[in-house]
Amino acid sequence: MGKRLYVGSLPFQTTEAELQEIFAACGKVESAKVIMDKETGRSKGFGFVEMGTDEEAKAAIAKMNGSAVGDRKIVVNEARPMEERKPGGGNFGNRPGGGFRGNRDRGDGGGFGGGGKREGGWGGGDSRRRSGGGGNRKNSDEGHGNRW
Repeated sequence: MGKRLYVGSLPFQTTEAELQEIFAACGKVESAKVIMDKETGRSKGFGFVEMGTDEEAKAAIAKMNGSAVGDRKIVVNEARPMEERKPGGGNFGNRPGGGFRGNRDRGDGGGFGGGGKREGGWGGGDSRRRSGGGGNRKNSDEGHGNRW
């Protein structure tokens, strides 16, 4: 068993110092980290605690899993290694491509997406007939920009 623990369902106000203090009752806490949202700076409601020994980690899981912190019951278990993430999907940031083409099997021809770095676009049409599809919102005749 590893010494690193996942701690979920934390109250959003929980600080790293509070997390460390909570787990100190189970042994030496090497580190405590509350995961924050990069855009908002707010807690995501989970974190990680690294205990001094495997025995302390086991004791922390046994004692803390299901216990109340604030008005929430927390989840504590052994942290799994972070899985490798593959880039892709959608048109995020300056990545070209992405999008959704609709269900070709049903012949609905709808969909949206694609485009280059900034164009994006809504689709439509049937890809088998080469009609519609894609589009460049930036140069649309309406000039209204992105309106949903």
